[in-house]
Amino acid sequence: MRVIFAGTPEFARSALAALHEAGHDIVGVLTQPDRQAGRGMKLQASAVKQFALSKGLAVVQPHSLKLDGKYPEEAQAAKDFISNAQADVMVVAAYGLILPQWVLDAPRYGCLNIHASLLPRWRGAAPIHRAIEAGDAETGVTIMQMDAGLDTGDMLLEETCPITAQETTASLHDKLAEIGARMIVKALSQVGQFKPVKQALEGVTYAHKIEKAEAAIDWQQAAQVLAQRVRAFDPFPGMTLQWGDEVVKVWQAHVEPLALEAFRTTTPGTLLSLREDGLRVACGEDVLCLTQLQRAGGKRQSAADFVRGFKAQVGDVFQS
Repeated sequence: MRVIFAGTPEFARSALAALHEAGHDIVGVLTQPDRQAGRGMKLQASAVKQFALSKGLAVVQPHSLKLDGKYPEEAQAAKDFISNAQADVMVVAAYGLILPQWVLDAPRYGCLNIHASLLPRWRGAAPIHRAIEAGDAETGVTIMQMDAGLDTGDMLLEETCPITAQETTASLHDKLAEIGARMIVKALSQVGQFKPVKQALEGVTYAHKIEKAEAAIDWQQAAQVLAQRVRAFDPFPGMTLQWGDEVVKVWQAHVEPLALEAFRTTTPGTLLSLREDGLRVACGEDVLCLTQLQRAGGKRQSAADFVRGFKAQVGDVFQS
């Protein structure tokens, strides 16, 4: 098929690579403009753009697709590009821009989206993070016929994936990217033969974008909630604890019970023990044992290595 692809990060690159490998004619690629990244804040091309250029594919990078928006000339150029491509279908995966109706209507078979959740649960920008944060037992990938709403289109294919107790956003991302890449190739082999399924009206949740402000640990919360957030925010933005003026990132942690009678005398955030097998901190419920941490400017360390240079003492209270 003649395919226009729209996507930006590594999750999308996996799908583009699979479509290219399957022999589809990728007649154009849309991706976000280059962004500043790294310590030098140099402009860096998206994972999708890097793959597309390596295969000699045509790339456009509009800031917006709204013809009456802030970048009308870029939007018009993108419209001309899409129109001239005469694509059978557009495949969209974590693109990051809203698609106006003219984009949805342009390809012969419309636009198919690869969404990393079991819709209608976790519509929106951060479905992988939010599924782990919420303690979901499973998630998956939905191939959806896009409409003008936010992930509200009819479902075409769906595949589930369990969320293990050790799963992080990084590890689950890779699993779902592989599933999504395989599913979109299957979907294109069935275009025109689908029996679309309307999304249920019940069970709708929204996966709001991850903000850096969410990184700070609130020790008033239950240890189980914090342990899930530690896994959900790996690799970005990473959960942080504050001890005096020092901010430390927490990358691995697990829950340990705290005797009921101790709750009456233990302030949440209190450092209960500082040992090589972990730093134990009282929470609003139970104890969070921190086993992998990172000081500012340093690398991730096991608790055994971290405690050698950490000057906090048992009884100190971390800020919330």
